[in-house]
Amino acid sequence: MDIPRFHLAFPVRDLAEARAFYGGLLGCPEGRSSEAWVDFDFYGHQIVAHLSPDEAGHRATNAVDGHDVPVRHFGAILTPPQWAALADKLKAAGTAFVIEPNIRFQGQPGEQATMFFLDPSGNALEFKAFARDEMVFAK
Repeated sequence: MDIPRFHLAFPVRDLAEARAFYGGLLGCPEGRSSEAWVDFDFYGHQIVAHLSPDEAGHRATNAVDGHDVPVRHFGAILTPPQWAALADKLKAAGTAFVIEPNIRFQGQPGEQATMFFLDPSGNALEFKAFARDEMVFAK
């Protein structure tokens, strides 16, 4: 393990939908599961979809670079080619984007490719990519 892995547990309204979305569309291999939760390998990190319909979904946004960004969200930082391939895959699947794939903070420290979309339970995900790794935490 090169860097520590994170673990994230989040609510979903339906485990079959979560399996189809995270396992099918996003291609995250499934790990352990029960009748109430399922683990996924999310780009080397462990995420766990817990059946809890009343807690699922995003509710608030903050303005960031001209967009209303869902406050509660998670995702991954991919390489630019991985990000572009995922954006193409999501578009081909008819994904409705909260924020369309775009470049944020162009010409500034932290310039990044980003996109936001919702899982079937309404949980917001952001995937981003940086041309250079040192830009991830640039001020």
